[in-house]
Amino acid sequence: MDKVLIYCDGGARGNPGPAAIGIVVKSSGGKIIQEISRNIGRATNNVAEYKAVLAALDWVLENELADSVEFYLDSELVTRQLNGQYKVRDADLKPLYYRIREAVFSSGRAITFKHIRREENHQADTLVNKELDLA
Repeated sequence: MDKVLIYCDGGARGNPGPAAIGIVVKSSGGKIIQEISRNIGRATNNVAEYKAVLAALDWVLENELADSVEFYLDSELVTRQLNGQYKVRDADLKPLYYRIREAVFSSGRAITFKHIRREENHQADTLVNKELDLA
């Protein structure tokens, strides 16, 4: 497989509050390869978004399915930070940001981060909300 598409979402109820992540991995043709969701304890929305990306990167590194990975996130802030357009100033986000940058570098893959509208990320968002409903 030449490329995988990864739709990530993270959310918290209360911000900070109970938080969860949701990830949908698809082939370039749109077929779902894997769905991942889990409760991550208490966190902010932004920390949850970063942890979703980290969990997806872990999946990418473990599975080695593609040389190219496109991430789709509905958080404009996180997308712009990961693309270097915004600085990461929040002390809770900095270590997560650096872990992501290191994982991207060490993966040897072409990895991109793209912002999408929330409506386009409904599958990952549904996974987050299912986890939060169980908390």
